[in-house]
Amino acid sequence: MKIRRLLQVLCLLPSAFAPQVFAQVQAPFARPDIPVSNADRVYAADQTSNTVSVIDPFNNQLLGVIRLGNPVPGALSPLYTGQLLVHGMGYSPDYKTVAVVSVASNSVTLIDTETNAVKGTIYVGRSPHEAFFTPDGSEIWVTVRGEDYVLVIDPVAMKETRRIQVANGPGMTMFGPDGRYAFVCSSFTPELDVIDVASDQIVKRLPQASPFCPNIAVSPENDEVWFTLKDTGQVQVYSAQPPFGLKATLQTGPITNHVNFANNKNGKFAYVTIGGANEVKVFRRGATPQLIATIPVGNLPHGIWPSGDGSRVYVALENGEMAVAIDTLSNKVIADIPIGQTTQALVYVPNAVTAGNGTANLMPLGTAGNTAHLHLAAAAGSASPKAQASVAVNSLGLLDLVEVAAENLMPASQYQLNLAERDTSEKLEPLAVFTTQPDGSAIVQAIGPLKALAAEAGTSAGDSSRQYLTVTPASNPSQIVLRQANDSGQGHD
Repeated sequence: MKIRRLLQVLCLLPSAFAPQVFAQVQAPFARPDIPVSNADRVYAADQTSNTVSVIDPFNNQLLGVIRLGNPVPGALSPLYTGQLLVHGMGYSPDYKTVAVVSVASNSVTLIDTETNAVKGTIYVGRSPHEAFFTPDGSEIWVTVRGEDYVLVIDPVAMKETRRIQVANGPGMTMFGPDGRYAFVCSSFTPELDVIDVASDQIVKRLPQASPFCPNIAVSPENDEVWFTLKDTGQVQVYSAQPPFGLKATLQTGPITNHVNFANNKNGKFAYVTIGGANEVKVFRRGATPQLIATIPVGNLPHGIWPSGDGSRVYVALENGEMAVAIDTLSNKVIADIPIGQTTQALVYVPNAVTAGNGTANLMPLGTAGNTAHLHLAAAAGSASPKAQASVAVNSLGLLDLVEVAAENLMPASQYQLNLAERDTSEKLEPLAVFTTQPDGSAIVQAIGPLKALAAEAGTSAGDSSRQYLTVTPASNPSQIVLRQANDSGQGHD
């Protein structure tokens, strides 16, 4: 254990040949700024298409996808051996390996950043969520959300070495840049566990304001831990140093997804994706975090990560099938890049490709680029007049997957997603029943020939053959709460 701690400290010391003076450092490894270049890559975990989208951020261009599996329903065959529900991402401190978590196939796939080739796949416990490397690169810690432990992997031998018991439903692990502590939030239990990495012992159990934490980040200065609460639309901030005191609880908005940091000449900032509001909120870090910008980005922003110099942050739009680049000095969107379907996590890896053009083993986006976008607005006289939803209808080949992200419905209530004839409550075809979170938000999915049935915005209102998406109370399908609007509701300023 002492040798491991020594290695962790040594790996953070600057090289003798590296510049010794720098203005900023960036998470997660507290390294000196690395300017954006063609050597960098952005990776996005595409859950429905079971791909990893690969972007060159210098040109803001999609280079192609790494196909880890087939889309549903083909992926549900008993003979299927690919990955299913590609979801979480982490990367090694030498920038040469990306760890990709697939939730439904219980796996962690290691990808070589130079060649985009799969180095190997490690199978873990039920429903893993996220994985990240220790700062010295010697281990990968995987939160097994369907159980109650963090599974530790040797990335060279590509096998499990041990398990660390934590609160039920661990959502994500992130390390302080010095490697001393690991912070594990939970998706099922209102508890944040602080683990001493050298001993694998929990040294502090901290309260979460609600049970559902999907994402956590530690500041590059190693002074703060920020984590999101998706069920209540909040972010909490704790000290990253003993005694790990609570610094702030922020009311951020419905479907608060991921958080990350960017430092630049203007200061130190945290960026938070607010899925229900289709925006990114920017907080100036300090004794009391201050909201300084709200950036419209597009439908259902999810994963977020800064460039190596903090000049940009990249955001995956789960219902937009795009990644957007934000300039952190102006806090404006500067690029839209097509990616795969229902993307979850996203990471920015500096110096990922140091030889060649880095396009080996990539495939075209293909059918995953075929998506319709719809918008649901509150019906006249609705009991939830501020309710709205973004909708993506993703092609799966012969079938489609519809994903609806709704906000401002009644909290903890049951609703029904329907296909309706002529925008009425007549001839309803129920697609799914769902329950809203405590803040009135929800994400619901359904599969069927939906692109042909739910016509895109712009179809003539007089078309008697058209069917519409609606949301109604599950107990009263005749009462329309949300109905399909005439515009897509997508975009940014």
